[in-house]
Amino acid sequence: MILEQPSFWLRWMFPSAFWRMNHDERAVYLTFDDGPIPESTPFILKTLKEFDAHATFFMVGDNVKKYPHLFRQIVEEGHQLGNHTYNHLGGLKHLTKTYLDNVEKANQLIGAHLFRPPHGWMTAAEYHFLRKKYQIVMWDLVTRDYSRRLTAADVVENVRRYTRNGSIITFHDSLKSIDKLYFALPASLRWLREQGYELKVFE
Repeated sequence: MILEQPSFWLRWMFPSAFWRMNHDERAVYLTFDDGPIPESTPFILKTLKEFDAHATFFMVGDNVKKYPHLFRQIVEEGHQLGNHTYNHLGGLKHLTKTYLDNVEKANQLIGAHLFRPPHGWMTAAEYHFLRKKYQIVMWDLVTRDYSRRLTAADVVENVRRYTRNGSIITFHDSLKSIDKLYFALPASLRWLREQGYELKVFE
């Protein structure tokens, strides 16, 4: 649970970020980090369409530049867009100006008003400046689909165990996760529908 759901102190560090939405609404918010890439994005989009579901894609600018057709498909199919920096930069490893410039470079391609920091980390200065322009979206549940220690069934179990009203659920549009998502994504979507959850995107 320590890994799947954020601790109180982490939420305290970034109080204006979205961590969980309306606790009283039977709805969840699906998000996908790191894409788009040809190895995983087409399957994710196909599966979402099959379940009549929309999601928010937090995209890496360099991937958008490499695969503009996938970016256009995400837009055309009605999904929400999010900025995940241009080079998937870790906020604690770079000067504030370097990090902010990288975010803006990505946004020249993405045009998003939503931002999620790679790995969930920012410095206080980065957070201070970014929240003036972006709604920062974190998570209530990380499925850990990227983990080599977890099976696809484990990823589904994380969804079943930790999802609650208003959960922001994080999957990954990446090479590390796609082998698990072939099973885990449709299985998770099926379960969410069976439990009566509405699948929403951020305004």
